[in-house]
Amino acid sequence: MVRLIAVFSFFVLVSCQSYKDFNKKDIHKAQKLIGLEFEEEKIDTMYGYLQRNKAGFDSLRQYNLDYQTFPALLFDPHPRGFHMPIGEENSHFVLPEKVKMPDNKEEIAFFTIPQLAQLIRQKEITSVELTKIYLDRLKEHNPTLQCAITITEELALAQAAKADQEIAAGKFRSLIHGIPYGVKDLLAVDGYPTTWGAMPYKDQQLDHTATVVKKLEEAGGVLVAKLTSGALARGDVWFGGKTLNPWDLKQGASGSSAGSGSATSAGLVGFSIGTETLGSITAPSTRNGISGLRPTYGRVSRAGVMSLSWSMDKVGPMCRSAEDCAIVMSIIEGADEGDQTAVDAPFNFKPQEDWSSIRIGILQSLVDQDTSKRAENLKEAIKMIRAKGIKMVEVDLPTDFPFAGFDVILRAEAGAFFEELVRSGEVDKMVQQGPRSRANSLRQARFIPAVEYLQANRHRQVLIEEVHQVMKDIDILITPTFGGSQLMTTNLTGHPVVCIPTGLDDKGHPTSISFLGHLYDDDLILAFAKWFQDWTAFDEMYPPLFYPKK
Repeated sequence: MVRLIAVFSFFVLVSCQSYKDFNKKDIHKAQKLIGLEFEEEKIDTMYGYLQRNKAGFDSLRQYNLDYQTFPALLFDPHPRGFHMPIGEENSHFVLPEKVKMPDNKEEIAFFTIPQLAQLIRQKEITSVELTKIYLDRLKEHNPTLQCAITITEELALAQAAKADQEIAAGKFRSLIHGIPYGVKDLLAVDGYPTTWGAMPYKDQQLDHTATVVKKLEEAGGVLVAKLTSGALARGDVWFGGKTLNPWDLKQGASGSSAGSGSATSAGLVGFSIGTETLGSITAPSTRNGISGLRPTYGRVSRAGVMSLSWSMDKVGPMCRSAEDCAIVMSIIEGADEGDQTAVDAPFNFKPQEDWSSIRIGILQSLVDQDTSKRAENLKEAIKMIRAKGIKMVEVDLPTDFPFAGFDVILRAEAGAFFEELVRSGEVDKMVQQGPRSRANSLRQARFIPAVEYLQANRHRQVLIEEVHQVMKDIDILITPTFGGSQLMTTNLTGHPVVCIPTGLDDKGHPTSISFLGHLYDDDLILAFAKWFQDWTAFDEMYPPLFYPKK
Protein backbone atom coordinates (compact mmCIF):
# COMPACT_ATOMS: atom_id res chain seq x y z
CA MET A 1 0.00 0.00 0.00
CA VAL A 2 2.84 2.38 0.87
CA ARG A 3 4.40 1.75 -2.58
CA LEU A 4 1.03 2.38 -4.27
CA ILE A 5 0.59 5.70 -2.44
CA ALA A 6 4.15 6.72 -3.32
CA VAL A 7 3.61 5.93 -7.00
CA PHE A 8 0.28 7.81 -7.01
CA SER A 9 1.88 10.81 -5.31
CA PHE A 10 4.68 10.83 -7.85
CA PHE A 11 2.14 10.66 -10.69
CA VAL A 12 0.22 13.63 -9.28
CA LEU A 13 3.44 15.59 -8.80
CA VAL A 14 4.57 14.94 -12.35
CA SER A 15 1.09 15.78 -13.65
CA CYS A 16 1.23 19.14 -11.93
CA GLN A 17 4.66 19.78 -13.37
CA SER A 18 3.32 18.88 -16.83
CA TYR A 19 0.79 21.72 -16.61
CA LYS A 20 3.65 24.17 -16.26
CA ASP A 21 5.73 23.07 -19.24
CA PHE A 22 3.10 21.85 -21.69
CA ASN A 23 0.26 23.93 -23.16
CA LYS A 24 -2.21 23.98 -26.02
CA LYS A 25 0.16 25.88 -28.31
CA ASP A 26 2.45 22.86 -28.16
CA ILE A 27 -0.39 20.68 -29.48
CA HIS A 28 -0.99 23.05 -32.38
CA LYS A 29 2.70 22.87 -33.32
CA ALA A 30 2.91 19.10 -32.95
CA GLN A 31 0.02 18.63 -35.39
CA LYS A 32 2.22 19.78 -38.26
CA LEU A 33 4.66 16.97 -37.63
CA ILE A 34 2.04 14.20 -37.53
CA GLY A 35 0.06 15.52 -40.52
CA LEU A 36 -3.21 16.23 -38.72
CA GLU A 37 -5.19 19.32 -37.79
CA PHE A 38 -7.82 19.24 -35.04
CA GLU A 39 -10.40 21.88 -34.27
CA GLU A 40 -9.92 23.98 -31.13
CA GLU A 41 -12.77 22.16 -29.39
CA LYS A 42 -11.08 18.82 -29.97
CA ILE A 43 -7.77 20.15 -28.69
CA ASP A 44 -9.53 21.37 -25.53
CA THR A 45 -10.89 17.86 -25.08
CA MET A 46 -7.49 16.22 -25.61
CA TYR A 47 -5.50 18.60 -23.45
CA GLY A 48 -5.98 16.84 -20.14
CA TYR A 49 -5.46 13.43 -21.73
CA LEU A 50 -2.18 14.48 -23.30
CA GLN A 51 -0.98 15.89 -20.00
CA ARG A 52 -1.68 12.57 -18.37
CA ASN A 53 0.18 10.87 -21.22
CA LYS A 54 3.21 13.06 -20.57
CA ALA A 55 3.05 12.27 -16.88
CA GLY A 56 2.96 8.59 -17.78
CA PHE A 57 5.99 8.98 -20.03
CA ASP A 58 7.85 10.69 -17.22
CA SER A 59 6.94 7.92 -14.77
CA LEU A 60 8.30 5.24 -17.15
CA ARG A 61 11.66 6.97 -17.12
CA GLN A 62 12.02 6.55 -13.37
CA TYR A 63 12.49 2.79 -13.75
CA ASN A 64 15.77 1.41 -15.06
CA LEU A 65 15.88 -1.21 -17.81
CA ASP A 66 18.76 -3.61 -18.35
CA TYR A 67 20.13 -3.25 -21.85
CA GLN A 68 19.46 -6.95 -22.52
CA THR A 69 15.71 -6.58 -21.89
CA PHE A 70 13.75 -7.15 -25.11
CA PRO A 71 10.30 -5.56 -25.54
CA ALA A 72 7.27 -7.80 -24.92
CA LEU A 73 6.34 -7.40 -28.59
CA LEU A 74 8.70 -9.76 -30.44
CA PHE A 75 9.09 -9.78 -34.21
CA ASP A 76 7.96 -12.92 -36.02
CA PRO A 77 9.37 -13.24 -39.58
CA HIS A 78 7.21 -16.24 -40.49
CA PRO A 79 4.55 -15.82 -43.20
CA ARG A 80 1.11 -17.35 -42.67
CA GLY A 81 1.18 -21.14 -42.71
CA PHE A 82 4.94 -21.33 -42.21
CA HIS A 83 6.27 -24.48 -40.54
CA MET A 84 9.69 -24.60 -38.89
CA PRO A 85 12.02 -27.11 -40.57
CA ILE A 86 12.70 -30.20 -38.51
CA GLY A 87 15.45 -32.82 -38.54
CA GLU A 88 18.84 -33.69 -37.13
CA GLU A 89 21.91 -31.56 -37.75
CA ASN A 90 24.46 -33.29 -39.95
CA SER A 91 26.84 -30.82 -41.60
CA HIS A 92 29.67 -32.21 -43.72
CA PHE A 93 33.06 -30.52 -43.60
CA VAL A 94 36.19 -32.06 -45.10
CA LEU A 95 39.75 -31.15 -44.20
CA PRO A 96 42.31 -31.07 -47.02
CA GLU A 97 44.44 -34.22 -46.99
CA LYS A 98 47.70 -32.36 -46.59
CA VAL A 99 48.47 -28.69 -46.13
CA LYS A 100 51.96 -27.46 -46.92
CA MET A 101 53.55 -24.99 -44.56
CA PRO A 102 54.68 -21.97 -46.60
CA ASP A 103 58.28 -20.80 -46.49
CA ASN A 104 57.06 -17.56 -44.96
CA LYS A 105 54.94 -18.67 -42.00
CA GLU A 106 53.12 -15.34 -41.99
CA GLU A 107 51.31 -16.35 -45.19
CA ILE A 108 49.17 -18.77 -43.18
CA ALA A 109 47.41 -15.70 -41.75
CA PHE A 110 45.41 -15.83 -45.02
CA PHE A 111 44.62 -19.56 -44.86
CA THR A 112 41.05 -20.81 -44.53
CA ILE A 113 39.72 -22.51 -41.40
CA PRO A 114 40.09 -26.05 -42.84
CA GLN A 115 43.67 -25.29 -43.90
CA LEU A 116 44.56 -23.91 -40.46
CA ALA A 117 42.81 -26.80 -38.72
CA GLN A 118 44.78 -29.32 -40.76
CA LEU A 119 48.10 -27.58 -40.07
CA ILE A 120 47.36 -27.76 -36.35
CA ARG A 121 46.37 -31.45 -36.57
CA GLN A 122 49.47 -32.22 -38.64
CA LYS A 123 51.45 -30.62 -35.78
CA GLU A 124 53.01 -28.23 -38.30
CA ILE A 125 52.12 -25.34 -36.01
CA THR A 126 50.73 -24.91 -32.51
CA SER A 127 47.83 -22.70 -31.56
CA VAL A 128 50.18 -20.50 -29.52
CA GLU A 129 52.47 -20.02 -32.55
CA LEU A 130 49.51 -19.25 -34.79
CA THR A 131 48.05 -16.87 -32.23
CA LYS A 132 51.34 -14.98 -31.97
CA ILE A 133 51.37 -14.55 -35.77
CA TYR A 134 47.94 -12.91 -35.68
CA LEU A 135 48.76 -10.84 -32.58
CA ASP A 136 51.94 -9.56 -34.24
CA ARG A 137 50.03 -8.67 -37.39
CA LEU A 138 47.36 -6.88 -35.33
CA LYS A 139 50.00 -4.83 -33.54
CA GLU A 140 51.77 -4.00 -36.80
CA HIS A 141 48.80 -3.11 -38.99
CA ASN A 142 46.09 -1.91 -36.62
CA PRO A 143 47.63 1.60 -36.32
CA THR A 144 47.12 1.91 -40.09
CA LEU A 145 43.76 0.20 -40.52
CA GLN A 146 42.18 1.25 -37.20
CA CYS A 147 40.23 -2.02 -37.21
CA ALA A 148 40.66 -3.22 -33.60
CA ILE A 149 39.58 -1.40 -30.45
CA THR A 150 40.99 -3.90 -27.94
CA ILE A 151 43.62 -6.58 -28.54
CA THR A 152 42.86 -9.36 -26.05
CA GLU A 153 46.42 -10.69 -25.89
CA GLU A 154 46.38 -12.15 -22.37
CA LEU A 155 43.11 -13.99 -22.97
CA ALA A 156 44.22 -15.17 -26.42
CA LEU A 157 47.50 -16.68 -25.24
CA ALA A 158 45.75 -18.45 -22.35
CA GLN A 159 43.10 -19.89 -24.68
CA ALA A 160 45.76 -20.94 -27.20
CA ALA A 161 47.84 -22.69 -24.54
CA LYS A 162 44.73 -24.54 -23.36
CA ALA A 163 43.94 -25.53 -26.95
CA ASP A 164 47.45 -26.93 -27.43
CA GLN A 165 47.16 -29.01 -24.27
CA GLU A 166 43.81 -30.45 -25.34
CA ILE A 167 44.90 -31.14 -28.91
CA ALA A 168 48.09 -32.83 -27.69
CA ALA A 169 45.87 -35.08 -25.59
CA GLY A 170 43.83 -35.99 -28.67
CA LYS A 171 40.81 -33.85 -27.77
CA PHE A 172 39.55 -31.88 -30.78
CA ARG A 173 36.62 -29.67 -29.92
CA SER A 174 35.82 -28.47 -33.46
CA LEU A 175 37.40 -27.25 -36.68
CA ILE A 176 38.08 -23.85 -35.08
CA HIS A 177 39.94 -25.40 -32.14
CA GLY A 178 43.05 -23.30 -31.65
CA ILE A 179 42.21 -20.79 -34.40
CA PRO A 180 42.33 -17.03 -33.59
CA TYR A 181 39.31 -14.83 -34.37
CA GLY A 182 37.88 -11.40 -33.62
CA VAL A 183 34.43 -10.07 -32.73
CA LYS A 184 32.75 -6.77 -33.42
CA ASP A 185 32.86 -4.64 -30.29
CA LEU A 186 29.09 -4.76 -29.89
CA LEU A 187 29.55 -8.21 -28.28
CA ALA A 188 30.27 -8.27 -24.56
CA VAL A 189 33.35 -10.06 -23.24
CA ASP A 190 33.72 -10.17 -19.47
CA GLY A 191 36.93 -8.55 -18.30
CA TYR A 192 37.37 -6.35 -21.37
CA PRO A 193 35.82 -3.06 -22.52
CA THR A 194 32.71 -3.25 -24.72
CA THR A 195 32.65 0.21 -26.23
CA TRP A 196 30.00 -0.08 -28.95
CA GLY A 197 32.40 2.13 -30.92
CA ALA A 198 31.02 5.28 -29.29
CA MET A 199 32.72 7.89 -27.10
CA PRO A 200 30.07 7.81 -24.33
CA TYR A 201 30.78 4.09 -23.83
CA LYS A 202 34.55 3.96 -24.47
CA ASP A 203 35.24 2.87 -20.86
CA GLN A 204 32.21 0.59 -20.52
CA GLN A 205 32.92 -2.87 -19.08
CA LEU A 206 30.07 -5.38 -18.90
CA ASP A 207 30.16 -8.24 -16.39
CA HIS A 208 29.01 -10.93 -18.80
CA THR A 209 29.99 -12.51 -22.11
CA ALA A 210 27.83 -12.72 -25.24
CA THR A 211 26.40 -16.16 -26.01
CA VAL A 212 28.13 -16.24 -29.41
CA VAL A 213 31.53 -15.67 -27.79
CA LYS A 214 30.79 -18.39 -25.22
CA LYS A 215 29.94 -20.84 -28.00
CA LEU A 216 33.12 -20.03 -29.90
CA GLU A 217 35.17 -20.44 -26.72
CA GLU A 218 33.53 -23.81 -26.01
CA ALA A 219 34.47 -24.85 -29.56
CA GLY A 220 38.11 -23.99 -28.82
CA GLY A 221 38.34 -20.66 -30.66
CA VAL A 222 40.98 -18.13 -29.59
CA LEU A 223 39.75 -14.55 -29.22
CA VAL A 224 42.53 -12.14 -30.24
CA ALA A 225 40.65 -8.86 -30.68
CA LYS A 226 37.49 -6.87 -30.23
CA LEU A 227 37.10 -5.22 -33.61
CA THR A 228 35.82 -1.78 -34.45
CA SER A 229 32.19 -0.95 -34.96
CA GLY A 230 31.01 2.32 -36.40
CA ALA A 231 29.66 4.34 -33.48
CA LEU A 232 26.52 2.58 -32.20
CA ALA A 233 26.48 0.42 -35.35
CA ARG A 234 26.58 3.16 -37.96
CA GLY A 235 29.23 3.58 -40.65
CA ASP A 236 32.97 3.01 -40.26
CA VAL A 237 33.79 5.97 -37.99
CA TRP A 238 34.24 5.18 -34.29
CA PHE A 239 35.48 7.21 -31.33
CA GLY A 240 39.14 6.51 -32.17
CA GLY A 241 39.12 7.20 -35.89
CA LYS A 242 37.97 5.68 -39.17
CA THR A 243 38.46 2.02 -40.08
CA LEU A 244 40.10 1.67 -43.50
CA ASN A 245 39.75 -0.71 -46.42
CA PRO A 246 42.96 -2.80 -46.83
CA TRP A 247 42.49 -2.62 -50.61
CA ASP A 248 42.51 1.19 -50.62
CA LEU A 249 43.72 3.18 -47.62
CA LYS A 250 41.96 6.28 -48.94
CA GLN A 251 38.63 4.52 -48.47
CA GLY A 252 36.72 3.54 -45.34
CA ALA A 253 36.00 -0.14 -44.68
CA SER A 254 32.23 0.52 -44.80
CA GLY A 255 29.98 -0.13 -41.85
CA SER A 256 29.22 -0.92 -39.34
CA SER A 257 31.07 -4.25 -39.05
CA ALA A 258 34.00 -2.33 -40.46
CA GLY A 259 36.60 -3.83 -38.17
CA SER A 260 35.48 -7.38 -38.89
CA GLY A 261 35.67 -6.78 -42.64
CA SER A 262 39.00 -4.96 -42.58
CA ALA A 263 40.77 -7.29 -40.12
CA THR A 264 39.63 -10.46 -41.88
CA SER A 265 40.61 -9.13 -45.30
CA ALA A 266 44.04 -8.02 -44.09
CA GLY A 267 44.84 -11.35 -42.43
CA LEU A 268 44.77 -10.02 -38.86
CA VAL A 269 42.28 -12.67 -37.68
CA GLY A 270 41.38 -16.15 -38.92
CA PHE A 271 37.70 -15.19 -39.06
CA SER A 272 35.38 -12.71 -37.42
CA ILE A 273 31.87 -12.01 -36.18
CA GLY A 274 29.80 -9.07 -37.37
CA THR A 275 26.24 -7.83 -37.01
CA GLU A 276 23.71 -6.53 -39.51
CA THR A 277 20.57 -4.46 -39.17
CA LEU A 278 20.51 -2.86 -42.61
CA GLY A 279 23.65 -3.90 -44.52
CA SER A 280 26.38 -4.02 -41.89
CA ILE A 281 27.65 -7.50 -42.80
CA THR A 282 27.04 -7.37 -46.55
CA ALA A 283 28.51 -3.87 -47.07
CA PRO A 284 31.88 -4.41 -45.36
CA SER A 285 32.12 -7.94 -46.78
CA THR A 286 31.80 -6.46 -50.27
CA ARG A 287 34.06 -3.47 -49.61
CA ASN A 288 36.85 -5.59 -48.10
CA GLY A 289 36.57 -8.55 -50.48
CA ILE A 290 35.56 -11.33 -48.07
CA SER A 291 32.62 -13.73 -47.66
CA GLY A 292 29.89 -12.78 -45.20
CA LEU A 293 26.67 -14.43 -44.05
CA ARG A 294 23.70 -12.46 -42.78
CA PRO A 295 21.77 -15.31 -41.13
CA THR A 296 18.03 -15.79 -40.91
CA TYR A 297 16.57 -13.50 -38.25
CA GLY A 298 16.56 -15.35 -34.93
CA ARG A 299 18.99 -18.04 -36.03
CA VAL A 300 21.87 -16.72 -33.88
CA SER A 301 21.49 -15.48 -30.31
CA ARG A 302 21.91 -11.78 -29.64
CA ALA A 303 22.29 -12.19 -25.87
CA GLY A 304 25.13 -9.94 -24.77
CA VAL A 305 25.06 -7.94 -28.00
CA MET A 306 24.15 -4.27 -28.24
CA SER A 307 20.70 -3.78 -29.74
CA LEU A 308 20.04 -1.28 -32.48
CA SER A 309 16.73 -2.74 -33.64
CA TRP A 310 15.26 -5.68 -31.74
CA SER A 311 13.23 -6.71 -34.77
CA MET A 312 16.01 -6.40 -37.37
CA ASP A 313 19.40 -7.18 -35.75
CA LYS A 314 21.30 -10.34 -36.79
CA VAL A 315 24.72 -11.73 -35.81
CA GLY A 316 26.78 -13.59 -38.40
CA PRO A 317 30.22 -14.78 -39.58
CA MET A 318 32.58 -12.82 -41.82
CA CYS A 319 35.29 -15.08 -43.25
CA ARG A 320 37.66 -15.93 -46.09
CA SER A 321 35.18 -18.26 -47.76
CA ALA A 322 31.59 -19.46 -47.72
CA GLU A 323 32.76 -22.77 -46.24
CA ASP A 324 34.44 -20.89 -43.40
CA CYS A 325 31.15 -19.07 -42.80
CA ALA A 326 29.36 -22.43 -42.67
CA ILE A 327 31.85 -23.82 -40.15
CA VAL A 328 31.44 -20.83 -37.85
CA MET A 329 27.68 -20.76 -38.35
CA SER A 330 27.39 -24.42 -37.33
CA ILE A 331 28.88 -23.41 -33.97
CA ILE A 332 27.08 -20.16 -33.17
CA GLU A 333 23.51 -20.89 -34.35
CA GLY A 334 20.67 -22.17 -32.16
CA ALA A 335 18.20 -21.26 -29.43
CA ASP A 336 19.34 -19.49 -26.28
CA GLU A 337 17.61 -18.63 -23.02
CA GLY A 338 19.15 -15.16 -23.16
CA ASP A 339 17.40 -14.27 -26.44
CA GLN A 340 13.67 -14.92 -26.70
CA THR A 341 13.81 -14.66 -30.50
CA ALA A 342 16.60 -17.23 -30.97
CA VAL A 343 15.31 -20.53 -32.33
CA ASP A 344 16.52 -24.04 -33.13
CA ALA A 345 16.45 -25.17 -36.76
CA PRO A 346 18.51 -27.93 -38.38
CA PHE A 347 21.74 -26.67 -39.96
CA ASN A 348 22.92 -29.19 -42.56
CA PHE A 349 25.75 -27.88 -44.69
CA LYS A 350 26.33 -30.44 -47.44
CA PRO A 351 28.53 -29.48 -50.40
CA GLN A 352 27.36 -30.89 -53.73
CA GLU A 353 28.41 -30.78 -57.36
CA ASP A 354 25.05 -31.25 -59.09
CA TRP A 355 22.71 -28.28 -58.69
CA SER A 356 20.51 -29.11 -61.68
CA SER A 357 17.49 -29.87 -59.49
CA ILE A 358 17.72 -26.61 -57.53
CA ARG A 359 15.34 -23.86 -58.62
CA ILE A 360 17.33 -20.66 -59.11
CA GLY A 361 15.76 -17.23 -59.41
CA ILE A 362 17.50 -14.03 -60.45
CA LEU A 363 16.66 -10.36 -59.92
CA GLN A 364 17.49 -9.60 -63.55
CA SER A 365 15.93 -6.13 -63.47
CA LEU A 366 18.39 -5.04 -60.75
CA VAL A 367 21.28 -6.62 -62.63
CA ASP A 368 20.37 -4.74 -65.81
CA GLN A 369 20.01 -1.37 -64.05
CA ASP A 370 23.69 -1.15 -63.13
CA THR A 371 26.20 -0.42 -65.91
CA SER A 372 29.33 0.06 -63.75
CA LYS A 373 32.43 -2.16 -63.64
CA ARG A 374 30.92 -3.63 -60.48
CA ALA A 375 27.96 -4.77 -62.54
CA GLU A 376 30.26 -6.17 -65.25
CA ASN A 377 31.79 -8.49 -62.67
CA LEU A 378 28.34 -9.48 -61.44
CA LYS A 379 27.14 -10.25 -64.96
CA GLU A 380 30.28 -12.23 -65.69
CA ALA A 381 29.73 -14.29 -62.50
CA ILE A 382 26.14 -14.97 -63.54
CA LYS A 383 27.34 -15.97 -67.03
CA MET A 384 29.82 -18.39 -65.44
CA ILE A 385 27.06 -19.95 -63.33
CA ARG A 386 24.83 -20.38 -66.38
CA ALA A 387 27.75 -22.00 -68.22
CA LYS A 388 27.72 -24.73 -65.57
CA GLY A 389 24.24 -25.70 -66.76
CA ILE A 390 22.31 -23.76 -64.12
CA LYS A 391 18.96 -22.50 -65.38
CA MET A 392 17.48 -19.34 -63.90
CA VAL A 393 14.05 -17.78 -63.86
CA GLU A 394 13.61 -14.03 -63.67
CA VAL A 395 11.71 -12.77 -60.64
CA ASP A 396 11.09 -9.39 -59.05
CA LEU A 397 10.71 -8.47 -55.41
CA PRO A 398 7.63 -6.38 -54.58
CA THR A 399 8.12 -2.65 -55.11
CA ASP A 400 4.74 -1.10 -54.30
CA PHE A 401 5.50 -0.45 -50.64
CA PRO A 402 6.18 2.63 -48.47
CA PHE A 403 9.93 1.93 -48.26
CA ALA A 404 10.64 5.50 -47.19
CA GLY A 405 8.49 4.89 -44.13
CA PHE A 406 10.00 1.57 -43.06
CA ASP A 407 13.05 3.31 -41.63
CA VAL A 408 10.97 4.43 -38.64
CA ILE A 409 11.08 0.82 -37.37
CA LEU A 410 14.84 0.83 -36.93
CA ARG A 411 14.95 4.43 -35.70
CA ALA A 412 12.14 4.05 -33.16
CA GLU A 413 13.62 0.89 -31.69
CA ALA A 414 17.09 2.44 -31.53
CA GLY A 415 15.58 5.51 -29.90
CA ALA A 416 14.04 3.33 -27.19
CA PHE A 417 17.27 1.41 -26.52
CA PHE A 418 19.33 4.61 -26.28
CA GLU A 419 16.73 6.78 -24.54
CA GLU A 420 18.93 7.50 -21.54
CA LEU A 421 21.86 8.43 -23.80
CA VAL A 422 19.74 11.15 -25.39
CA ARG A 423 17.98 12.34 -22.24
CA SER A 424 21.25 12.60 -20.33
CA GLY A 425 22.89 14.66 -23.05
CA GLU A 426 25.73 12.14 -23.35
CA VAL A 427 24.77 11.72 -27.02
CA ASP A 428 26.47 15.09 -27.57
CA LYS A 429 29.83 13.41 -26.90
CA MET A 430 29.63 11.21 -29.97
CA VAL A 431 32.27 12.01 -32.58
CA GLN A 432 29.86 12.55 -35.48
CA GLN A 433 27.07 15.09 -35.00
CA GLY A 434 25.96 15.86 -38.58
CA PRO A 435 22.50 15.38 -40.15
CA ARG A 436 23.19 11.71 -41.04
CA SER A 437 24.96 10.81 -37.81
CA ARG A 438 23.74 8.23 -35.30
CA ALA A 439 23.55 10.99 -32.67
CA ASN A 440 21.12 12.99 -34.79
CA SER A 441 19.13 9.87 -35.68
CA LEU A 442 18.64 9.08 -31.99
CA ARG A 443 17.48 12.62 -31.22
CA GLN A 444 14.88 12.69 -33.97
CA ALA A 445 13.62 9.24 -32.97
CA ARG A 446 11.84 10.97 -30.09
CA PHE A 447 9.47 12.51 -32.64
CA ILE A 448 8.28 9.23 -34.22
CA PRO A 449 4.63 8.61 -33.25
CA ALA A 450 3.84 5.14 -31.91
CA VAL A 451 0.96 4.94 -34.38
CA GLU A 452 3.33 5.36 -37.34
CA TYR A 453 5.72 2.75 -35.93
CA LEU A 454 2.86 0.25 -35.69
CA GLN A 455 1.57 1.15 -39.15
CA ALA A 456 5.02 0.55 -40.61
CA ASN A 457 5.03 -2.90 -39.01
CA ARG A 458 1.60 -3.67 -40.46
CA HIS A 459 2.95 -2.85 -43.92
CA ARG A 460 5.95 -5.00 -43.03
CA GLN A 461 3.65 -7.96 -42.44
CA VAL A 462 2.17 -7.51 -45.91
CA LEU A 463 5.72 -7.33 -47.31
CA ILE A 464 6.58 -10.62 -45.59
CA GLU A 465 3.62 -12.32 -47.24
CA GLU A 466 4.39 -10.93 -50.70
CA VAL A 467 8.08 -11.86 -50.56
CA HIS A 468 7.02 -15.36 -49.52
CA GLN A 469 4.90 -15.59 -52.66
CA VAL A 470 7.90 -14.54 -54.78
CA MET A 471 10.19 -17.07 -53.10
CA LYS A 472 7.85 -20.07 -52.90
CA ASP A 473 8.68 -21.35 -56.40
CA ILE A 474 12.48 -20.99 -56.13
CA ASP A 475 15.15 -22.26 -53.74
CA ILE A 476 17.88 -19.64 -54.17
CA LEU A 477 17.68 -16.07 -55.45
CA ILE A 478 20.72 -14.53 -57.17
CA THR A 479 20.88 -10.79 -56.62
CA PRO A 480 23.22 -7.82 -56.69
CA THR A 481 24.36 -7.15 -53.13
CA PHE A 482 23.06 -3.59 -53.47
CA GLY A 483 20.50 -1.89 -55.66
CA GLY A 484 16.81 -1.15 -55.52
CA SER A 485 15.02 -1.99 -52.28
CA GLN A 486 16.44 -5.52 -52.04
CA LEU A 487 18.65 -4.85 -49.02
CA MET A 488 15.93 -3.16 -46.99
CA THR A 489 13.29 -5.68 -48.06
CA THR A 490 15.24 -8.76 -47.02
CA ASN A 491 16.44 -7.22 -43.76
CA LEU A 492 12.81 -6.45 -42.91
CA THR A 493 11.64 -9.96 -43.78
CA GLY A 494 14.55 -11.71 -42.04
CA HIS A 495 15.78 -13.78 -44.99
CA PRO A 496 19.39 -15.05 -45.04
CA VAL A 497 21.93 -13.95 -47.62
CA VAL A 498 25.55 -14.83 -48.32
CA CYS A 499 27.74 -12.25 -50.04
CA ILE A 500 30.93 -13.41 -51.82
CA PRO A 501 33.62 -11.73 -53.98
CA THR A 502 33.49 -11.55 -57.78
CA GLY A 503 36.77 -9.77 -58.56
CA LEU A 504 37.92 -6.14 -58.66
CA ASP A 505 36.47 -3.07 -60.34
CA ASP A 506 38.45 -0.60 -62.46
CA LYS A 507 39.72 1.12 -59.29
CA GLY A 508 40.97 -2.11 -57.75
CA HIS A 509 38.08 -2.34 -55.29
CA PRO A 510 36.43 -5.73 -54.57
CA THR A 511 32.97 -6.48 -55.98
CA SER A 512 30.43 -9.11 -54.96
CA ILE A 513 27.39 -11.24 -55.71
CA SER A 514 24.73 -12.34 -53.21
CA PHE A 515 22.69 -15.53 -52.85
CA LEU A 516 19.43 -15.16 -50.97
CA GLY A 517 17.58 -18.09 -49.41
CA HIS A 518 14.36 -19.07 -47.68
CA LEU A 519 14.08 -18.61 -43.93
CA TYR A 520 16.47 -21.10 -42.25
CA ASP A 521 18.02 -22.14 -45.58
CA ASP A 522 21.34 -20.60 -44.53
CA ASP A 523 23.03 -23.96 -45.09
CA LEU A 524 21.73 -24.26 -48.67
CA ILE A 525 22.92 -20.84 -49.86
CA LEU A 526 26.29 -21.40 -48.18
CA ALA A 527 26.67 -24.73 -50.02
CA PHE A 528 25.82 -23.03 -53.32
CA ALA A 529 28.34 -20.27 -52.57
CA LYS A 530 31.01 -22.88 -51.77
CA TRP A 531 30.29 -24.61 -55.09
CA PHE A 532 30.86 -21.28 -56.87
CA GLN A 533 34.09 -20.68 -54.96
CA ASP A 534 35.37 -24.21 -55.65
CA TRP A 535 35.78 -23.45 -59.35
CA THR A 536 36.59 -19.74 -59.16
CA ALA A 537 39.44 -17.96 -57.39
CA PHE A 538 37.84 -14.67 -56.31
CA ASP A 539 37.91 -15.72 -52.65
CA GLU A 540 41.70 -16.19 -52.93
CA MET A 541 42.38 -12.52 -53.67
CA TYR A 542 44.34 -10.73 -50.94
CA PRO A 543 45.02 -6.99 -50.50
CA PRO A 544 48.61 -6.57 -51.78
CA LEU A 545 49.58 -4.01 -49.14
CA PHE A 546 48.99 -6.48 -46.32
CA TYR A 547 50.01 -9.80 -47.84
CA PRO A 548 53.44 -10.95 -46.55
CA LYS A 549 56.31 -10.05 -48.83
CA LYS A 550 58.14 -12.92 -50.52
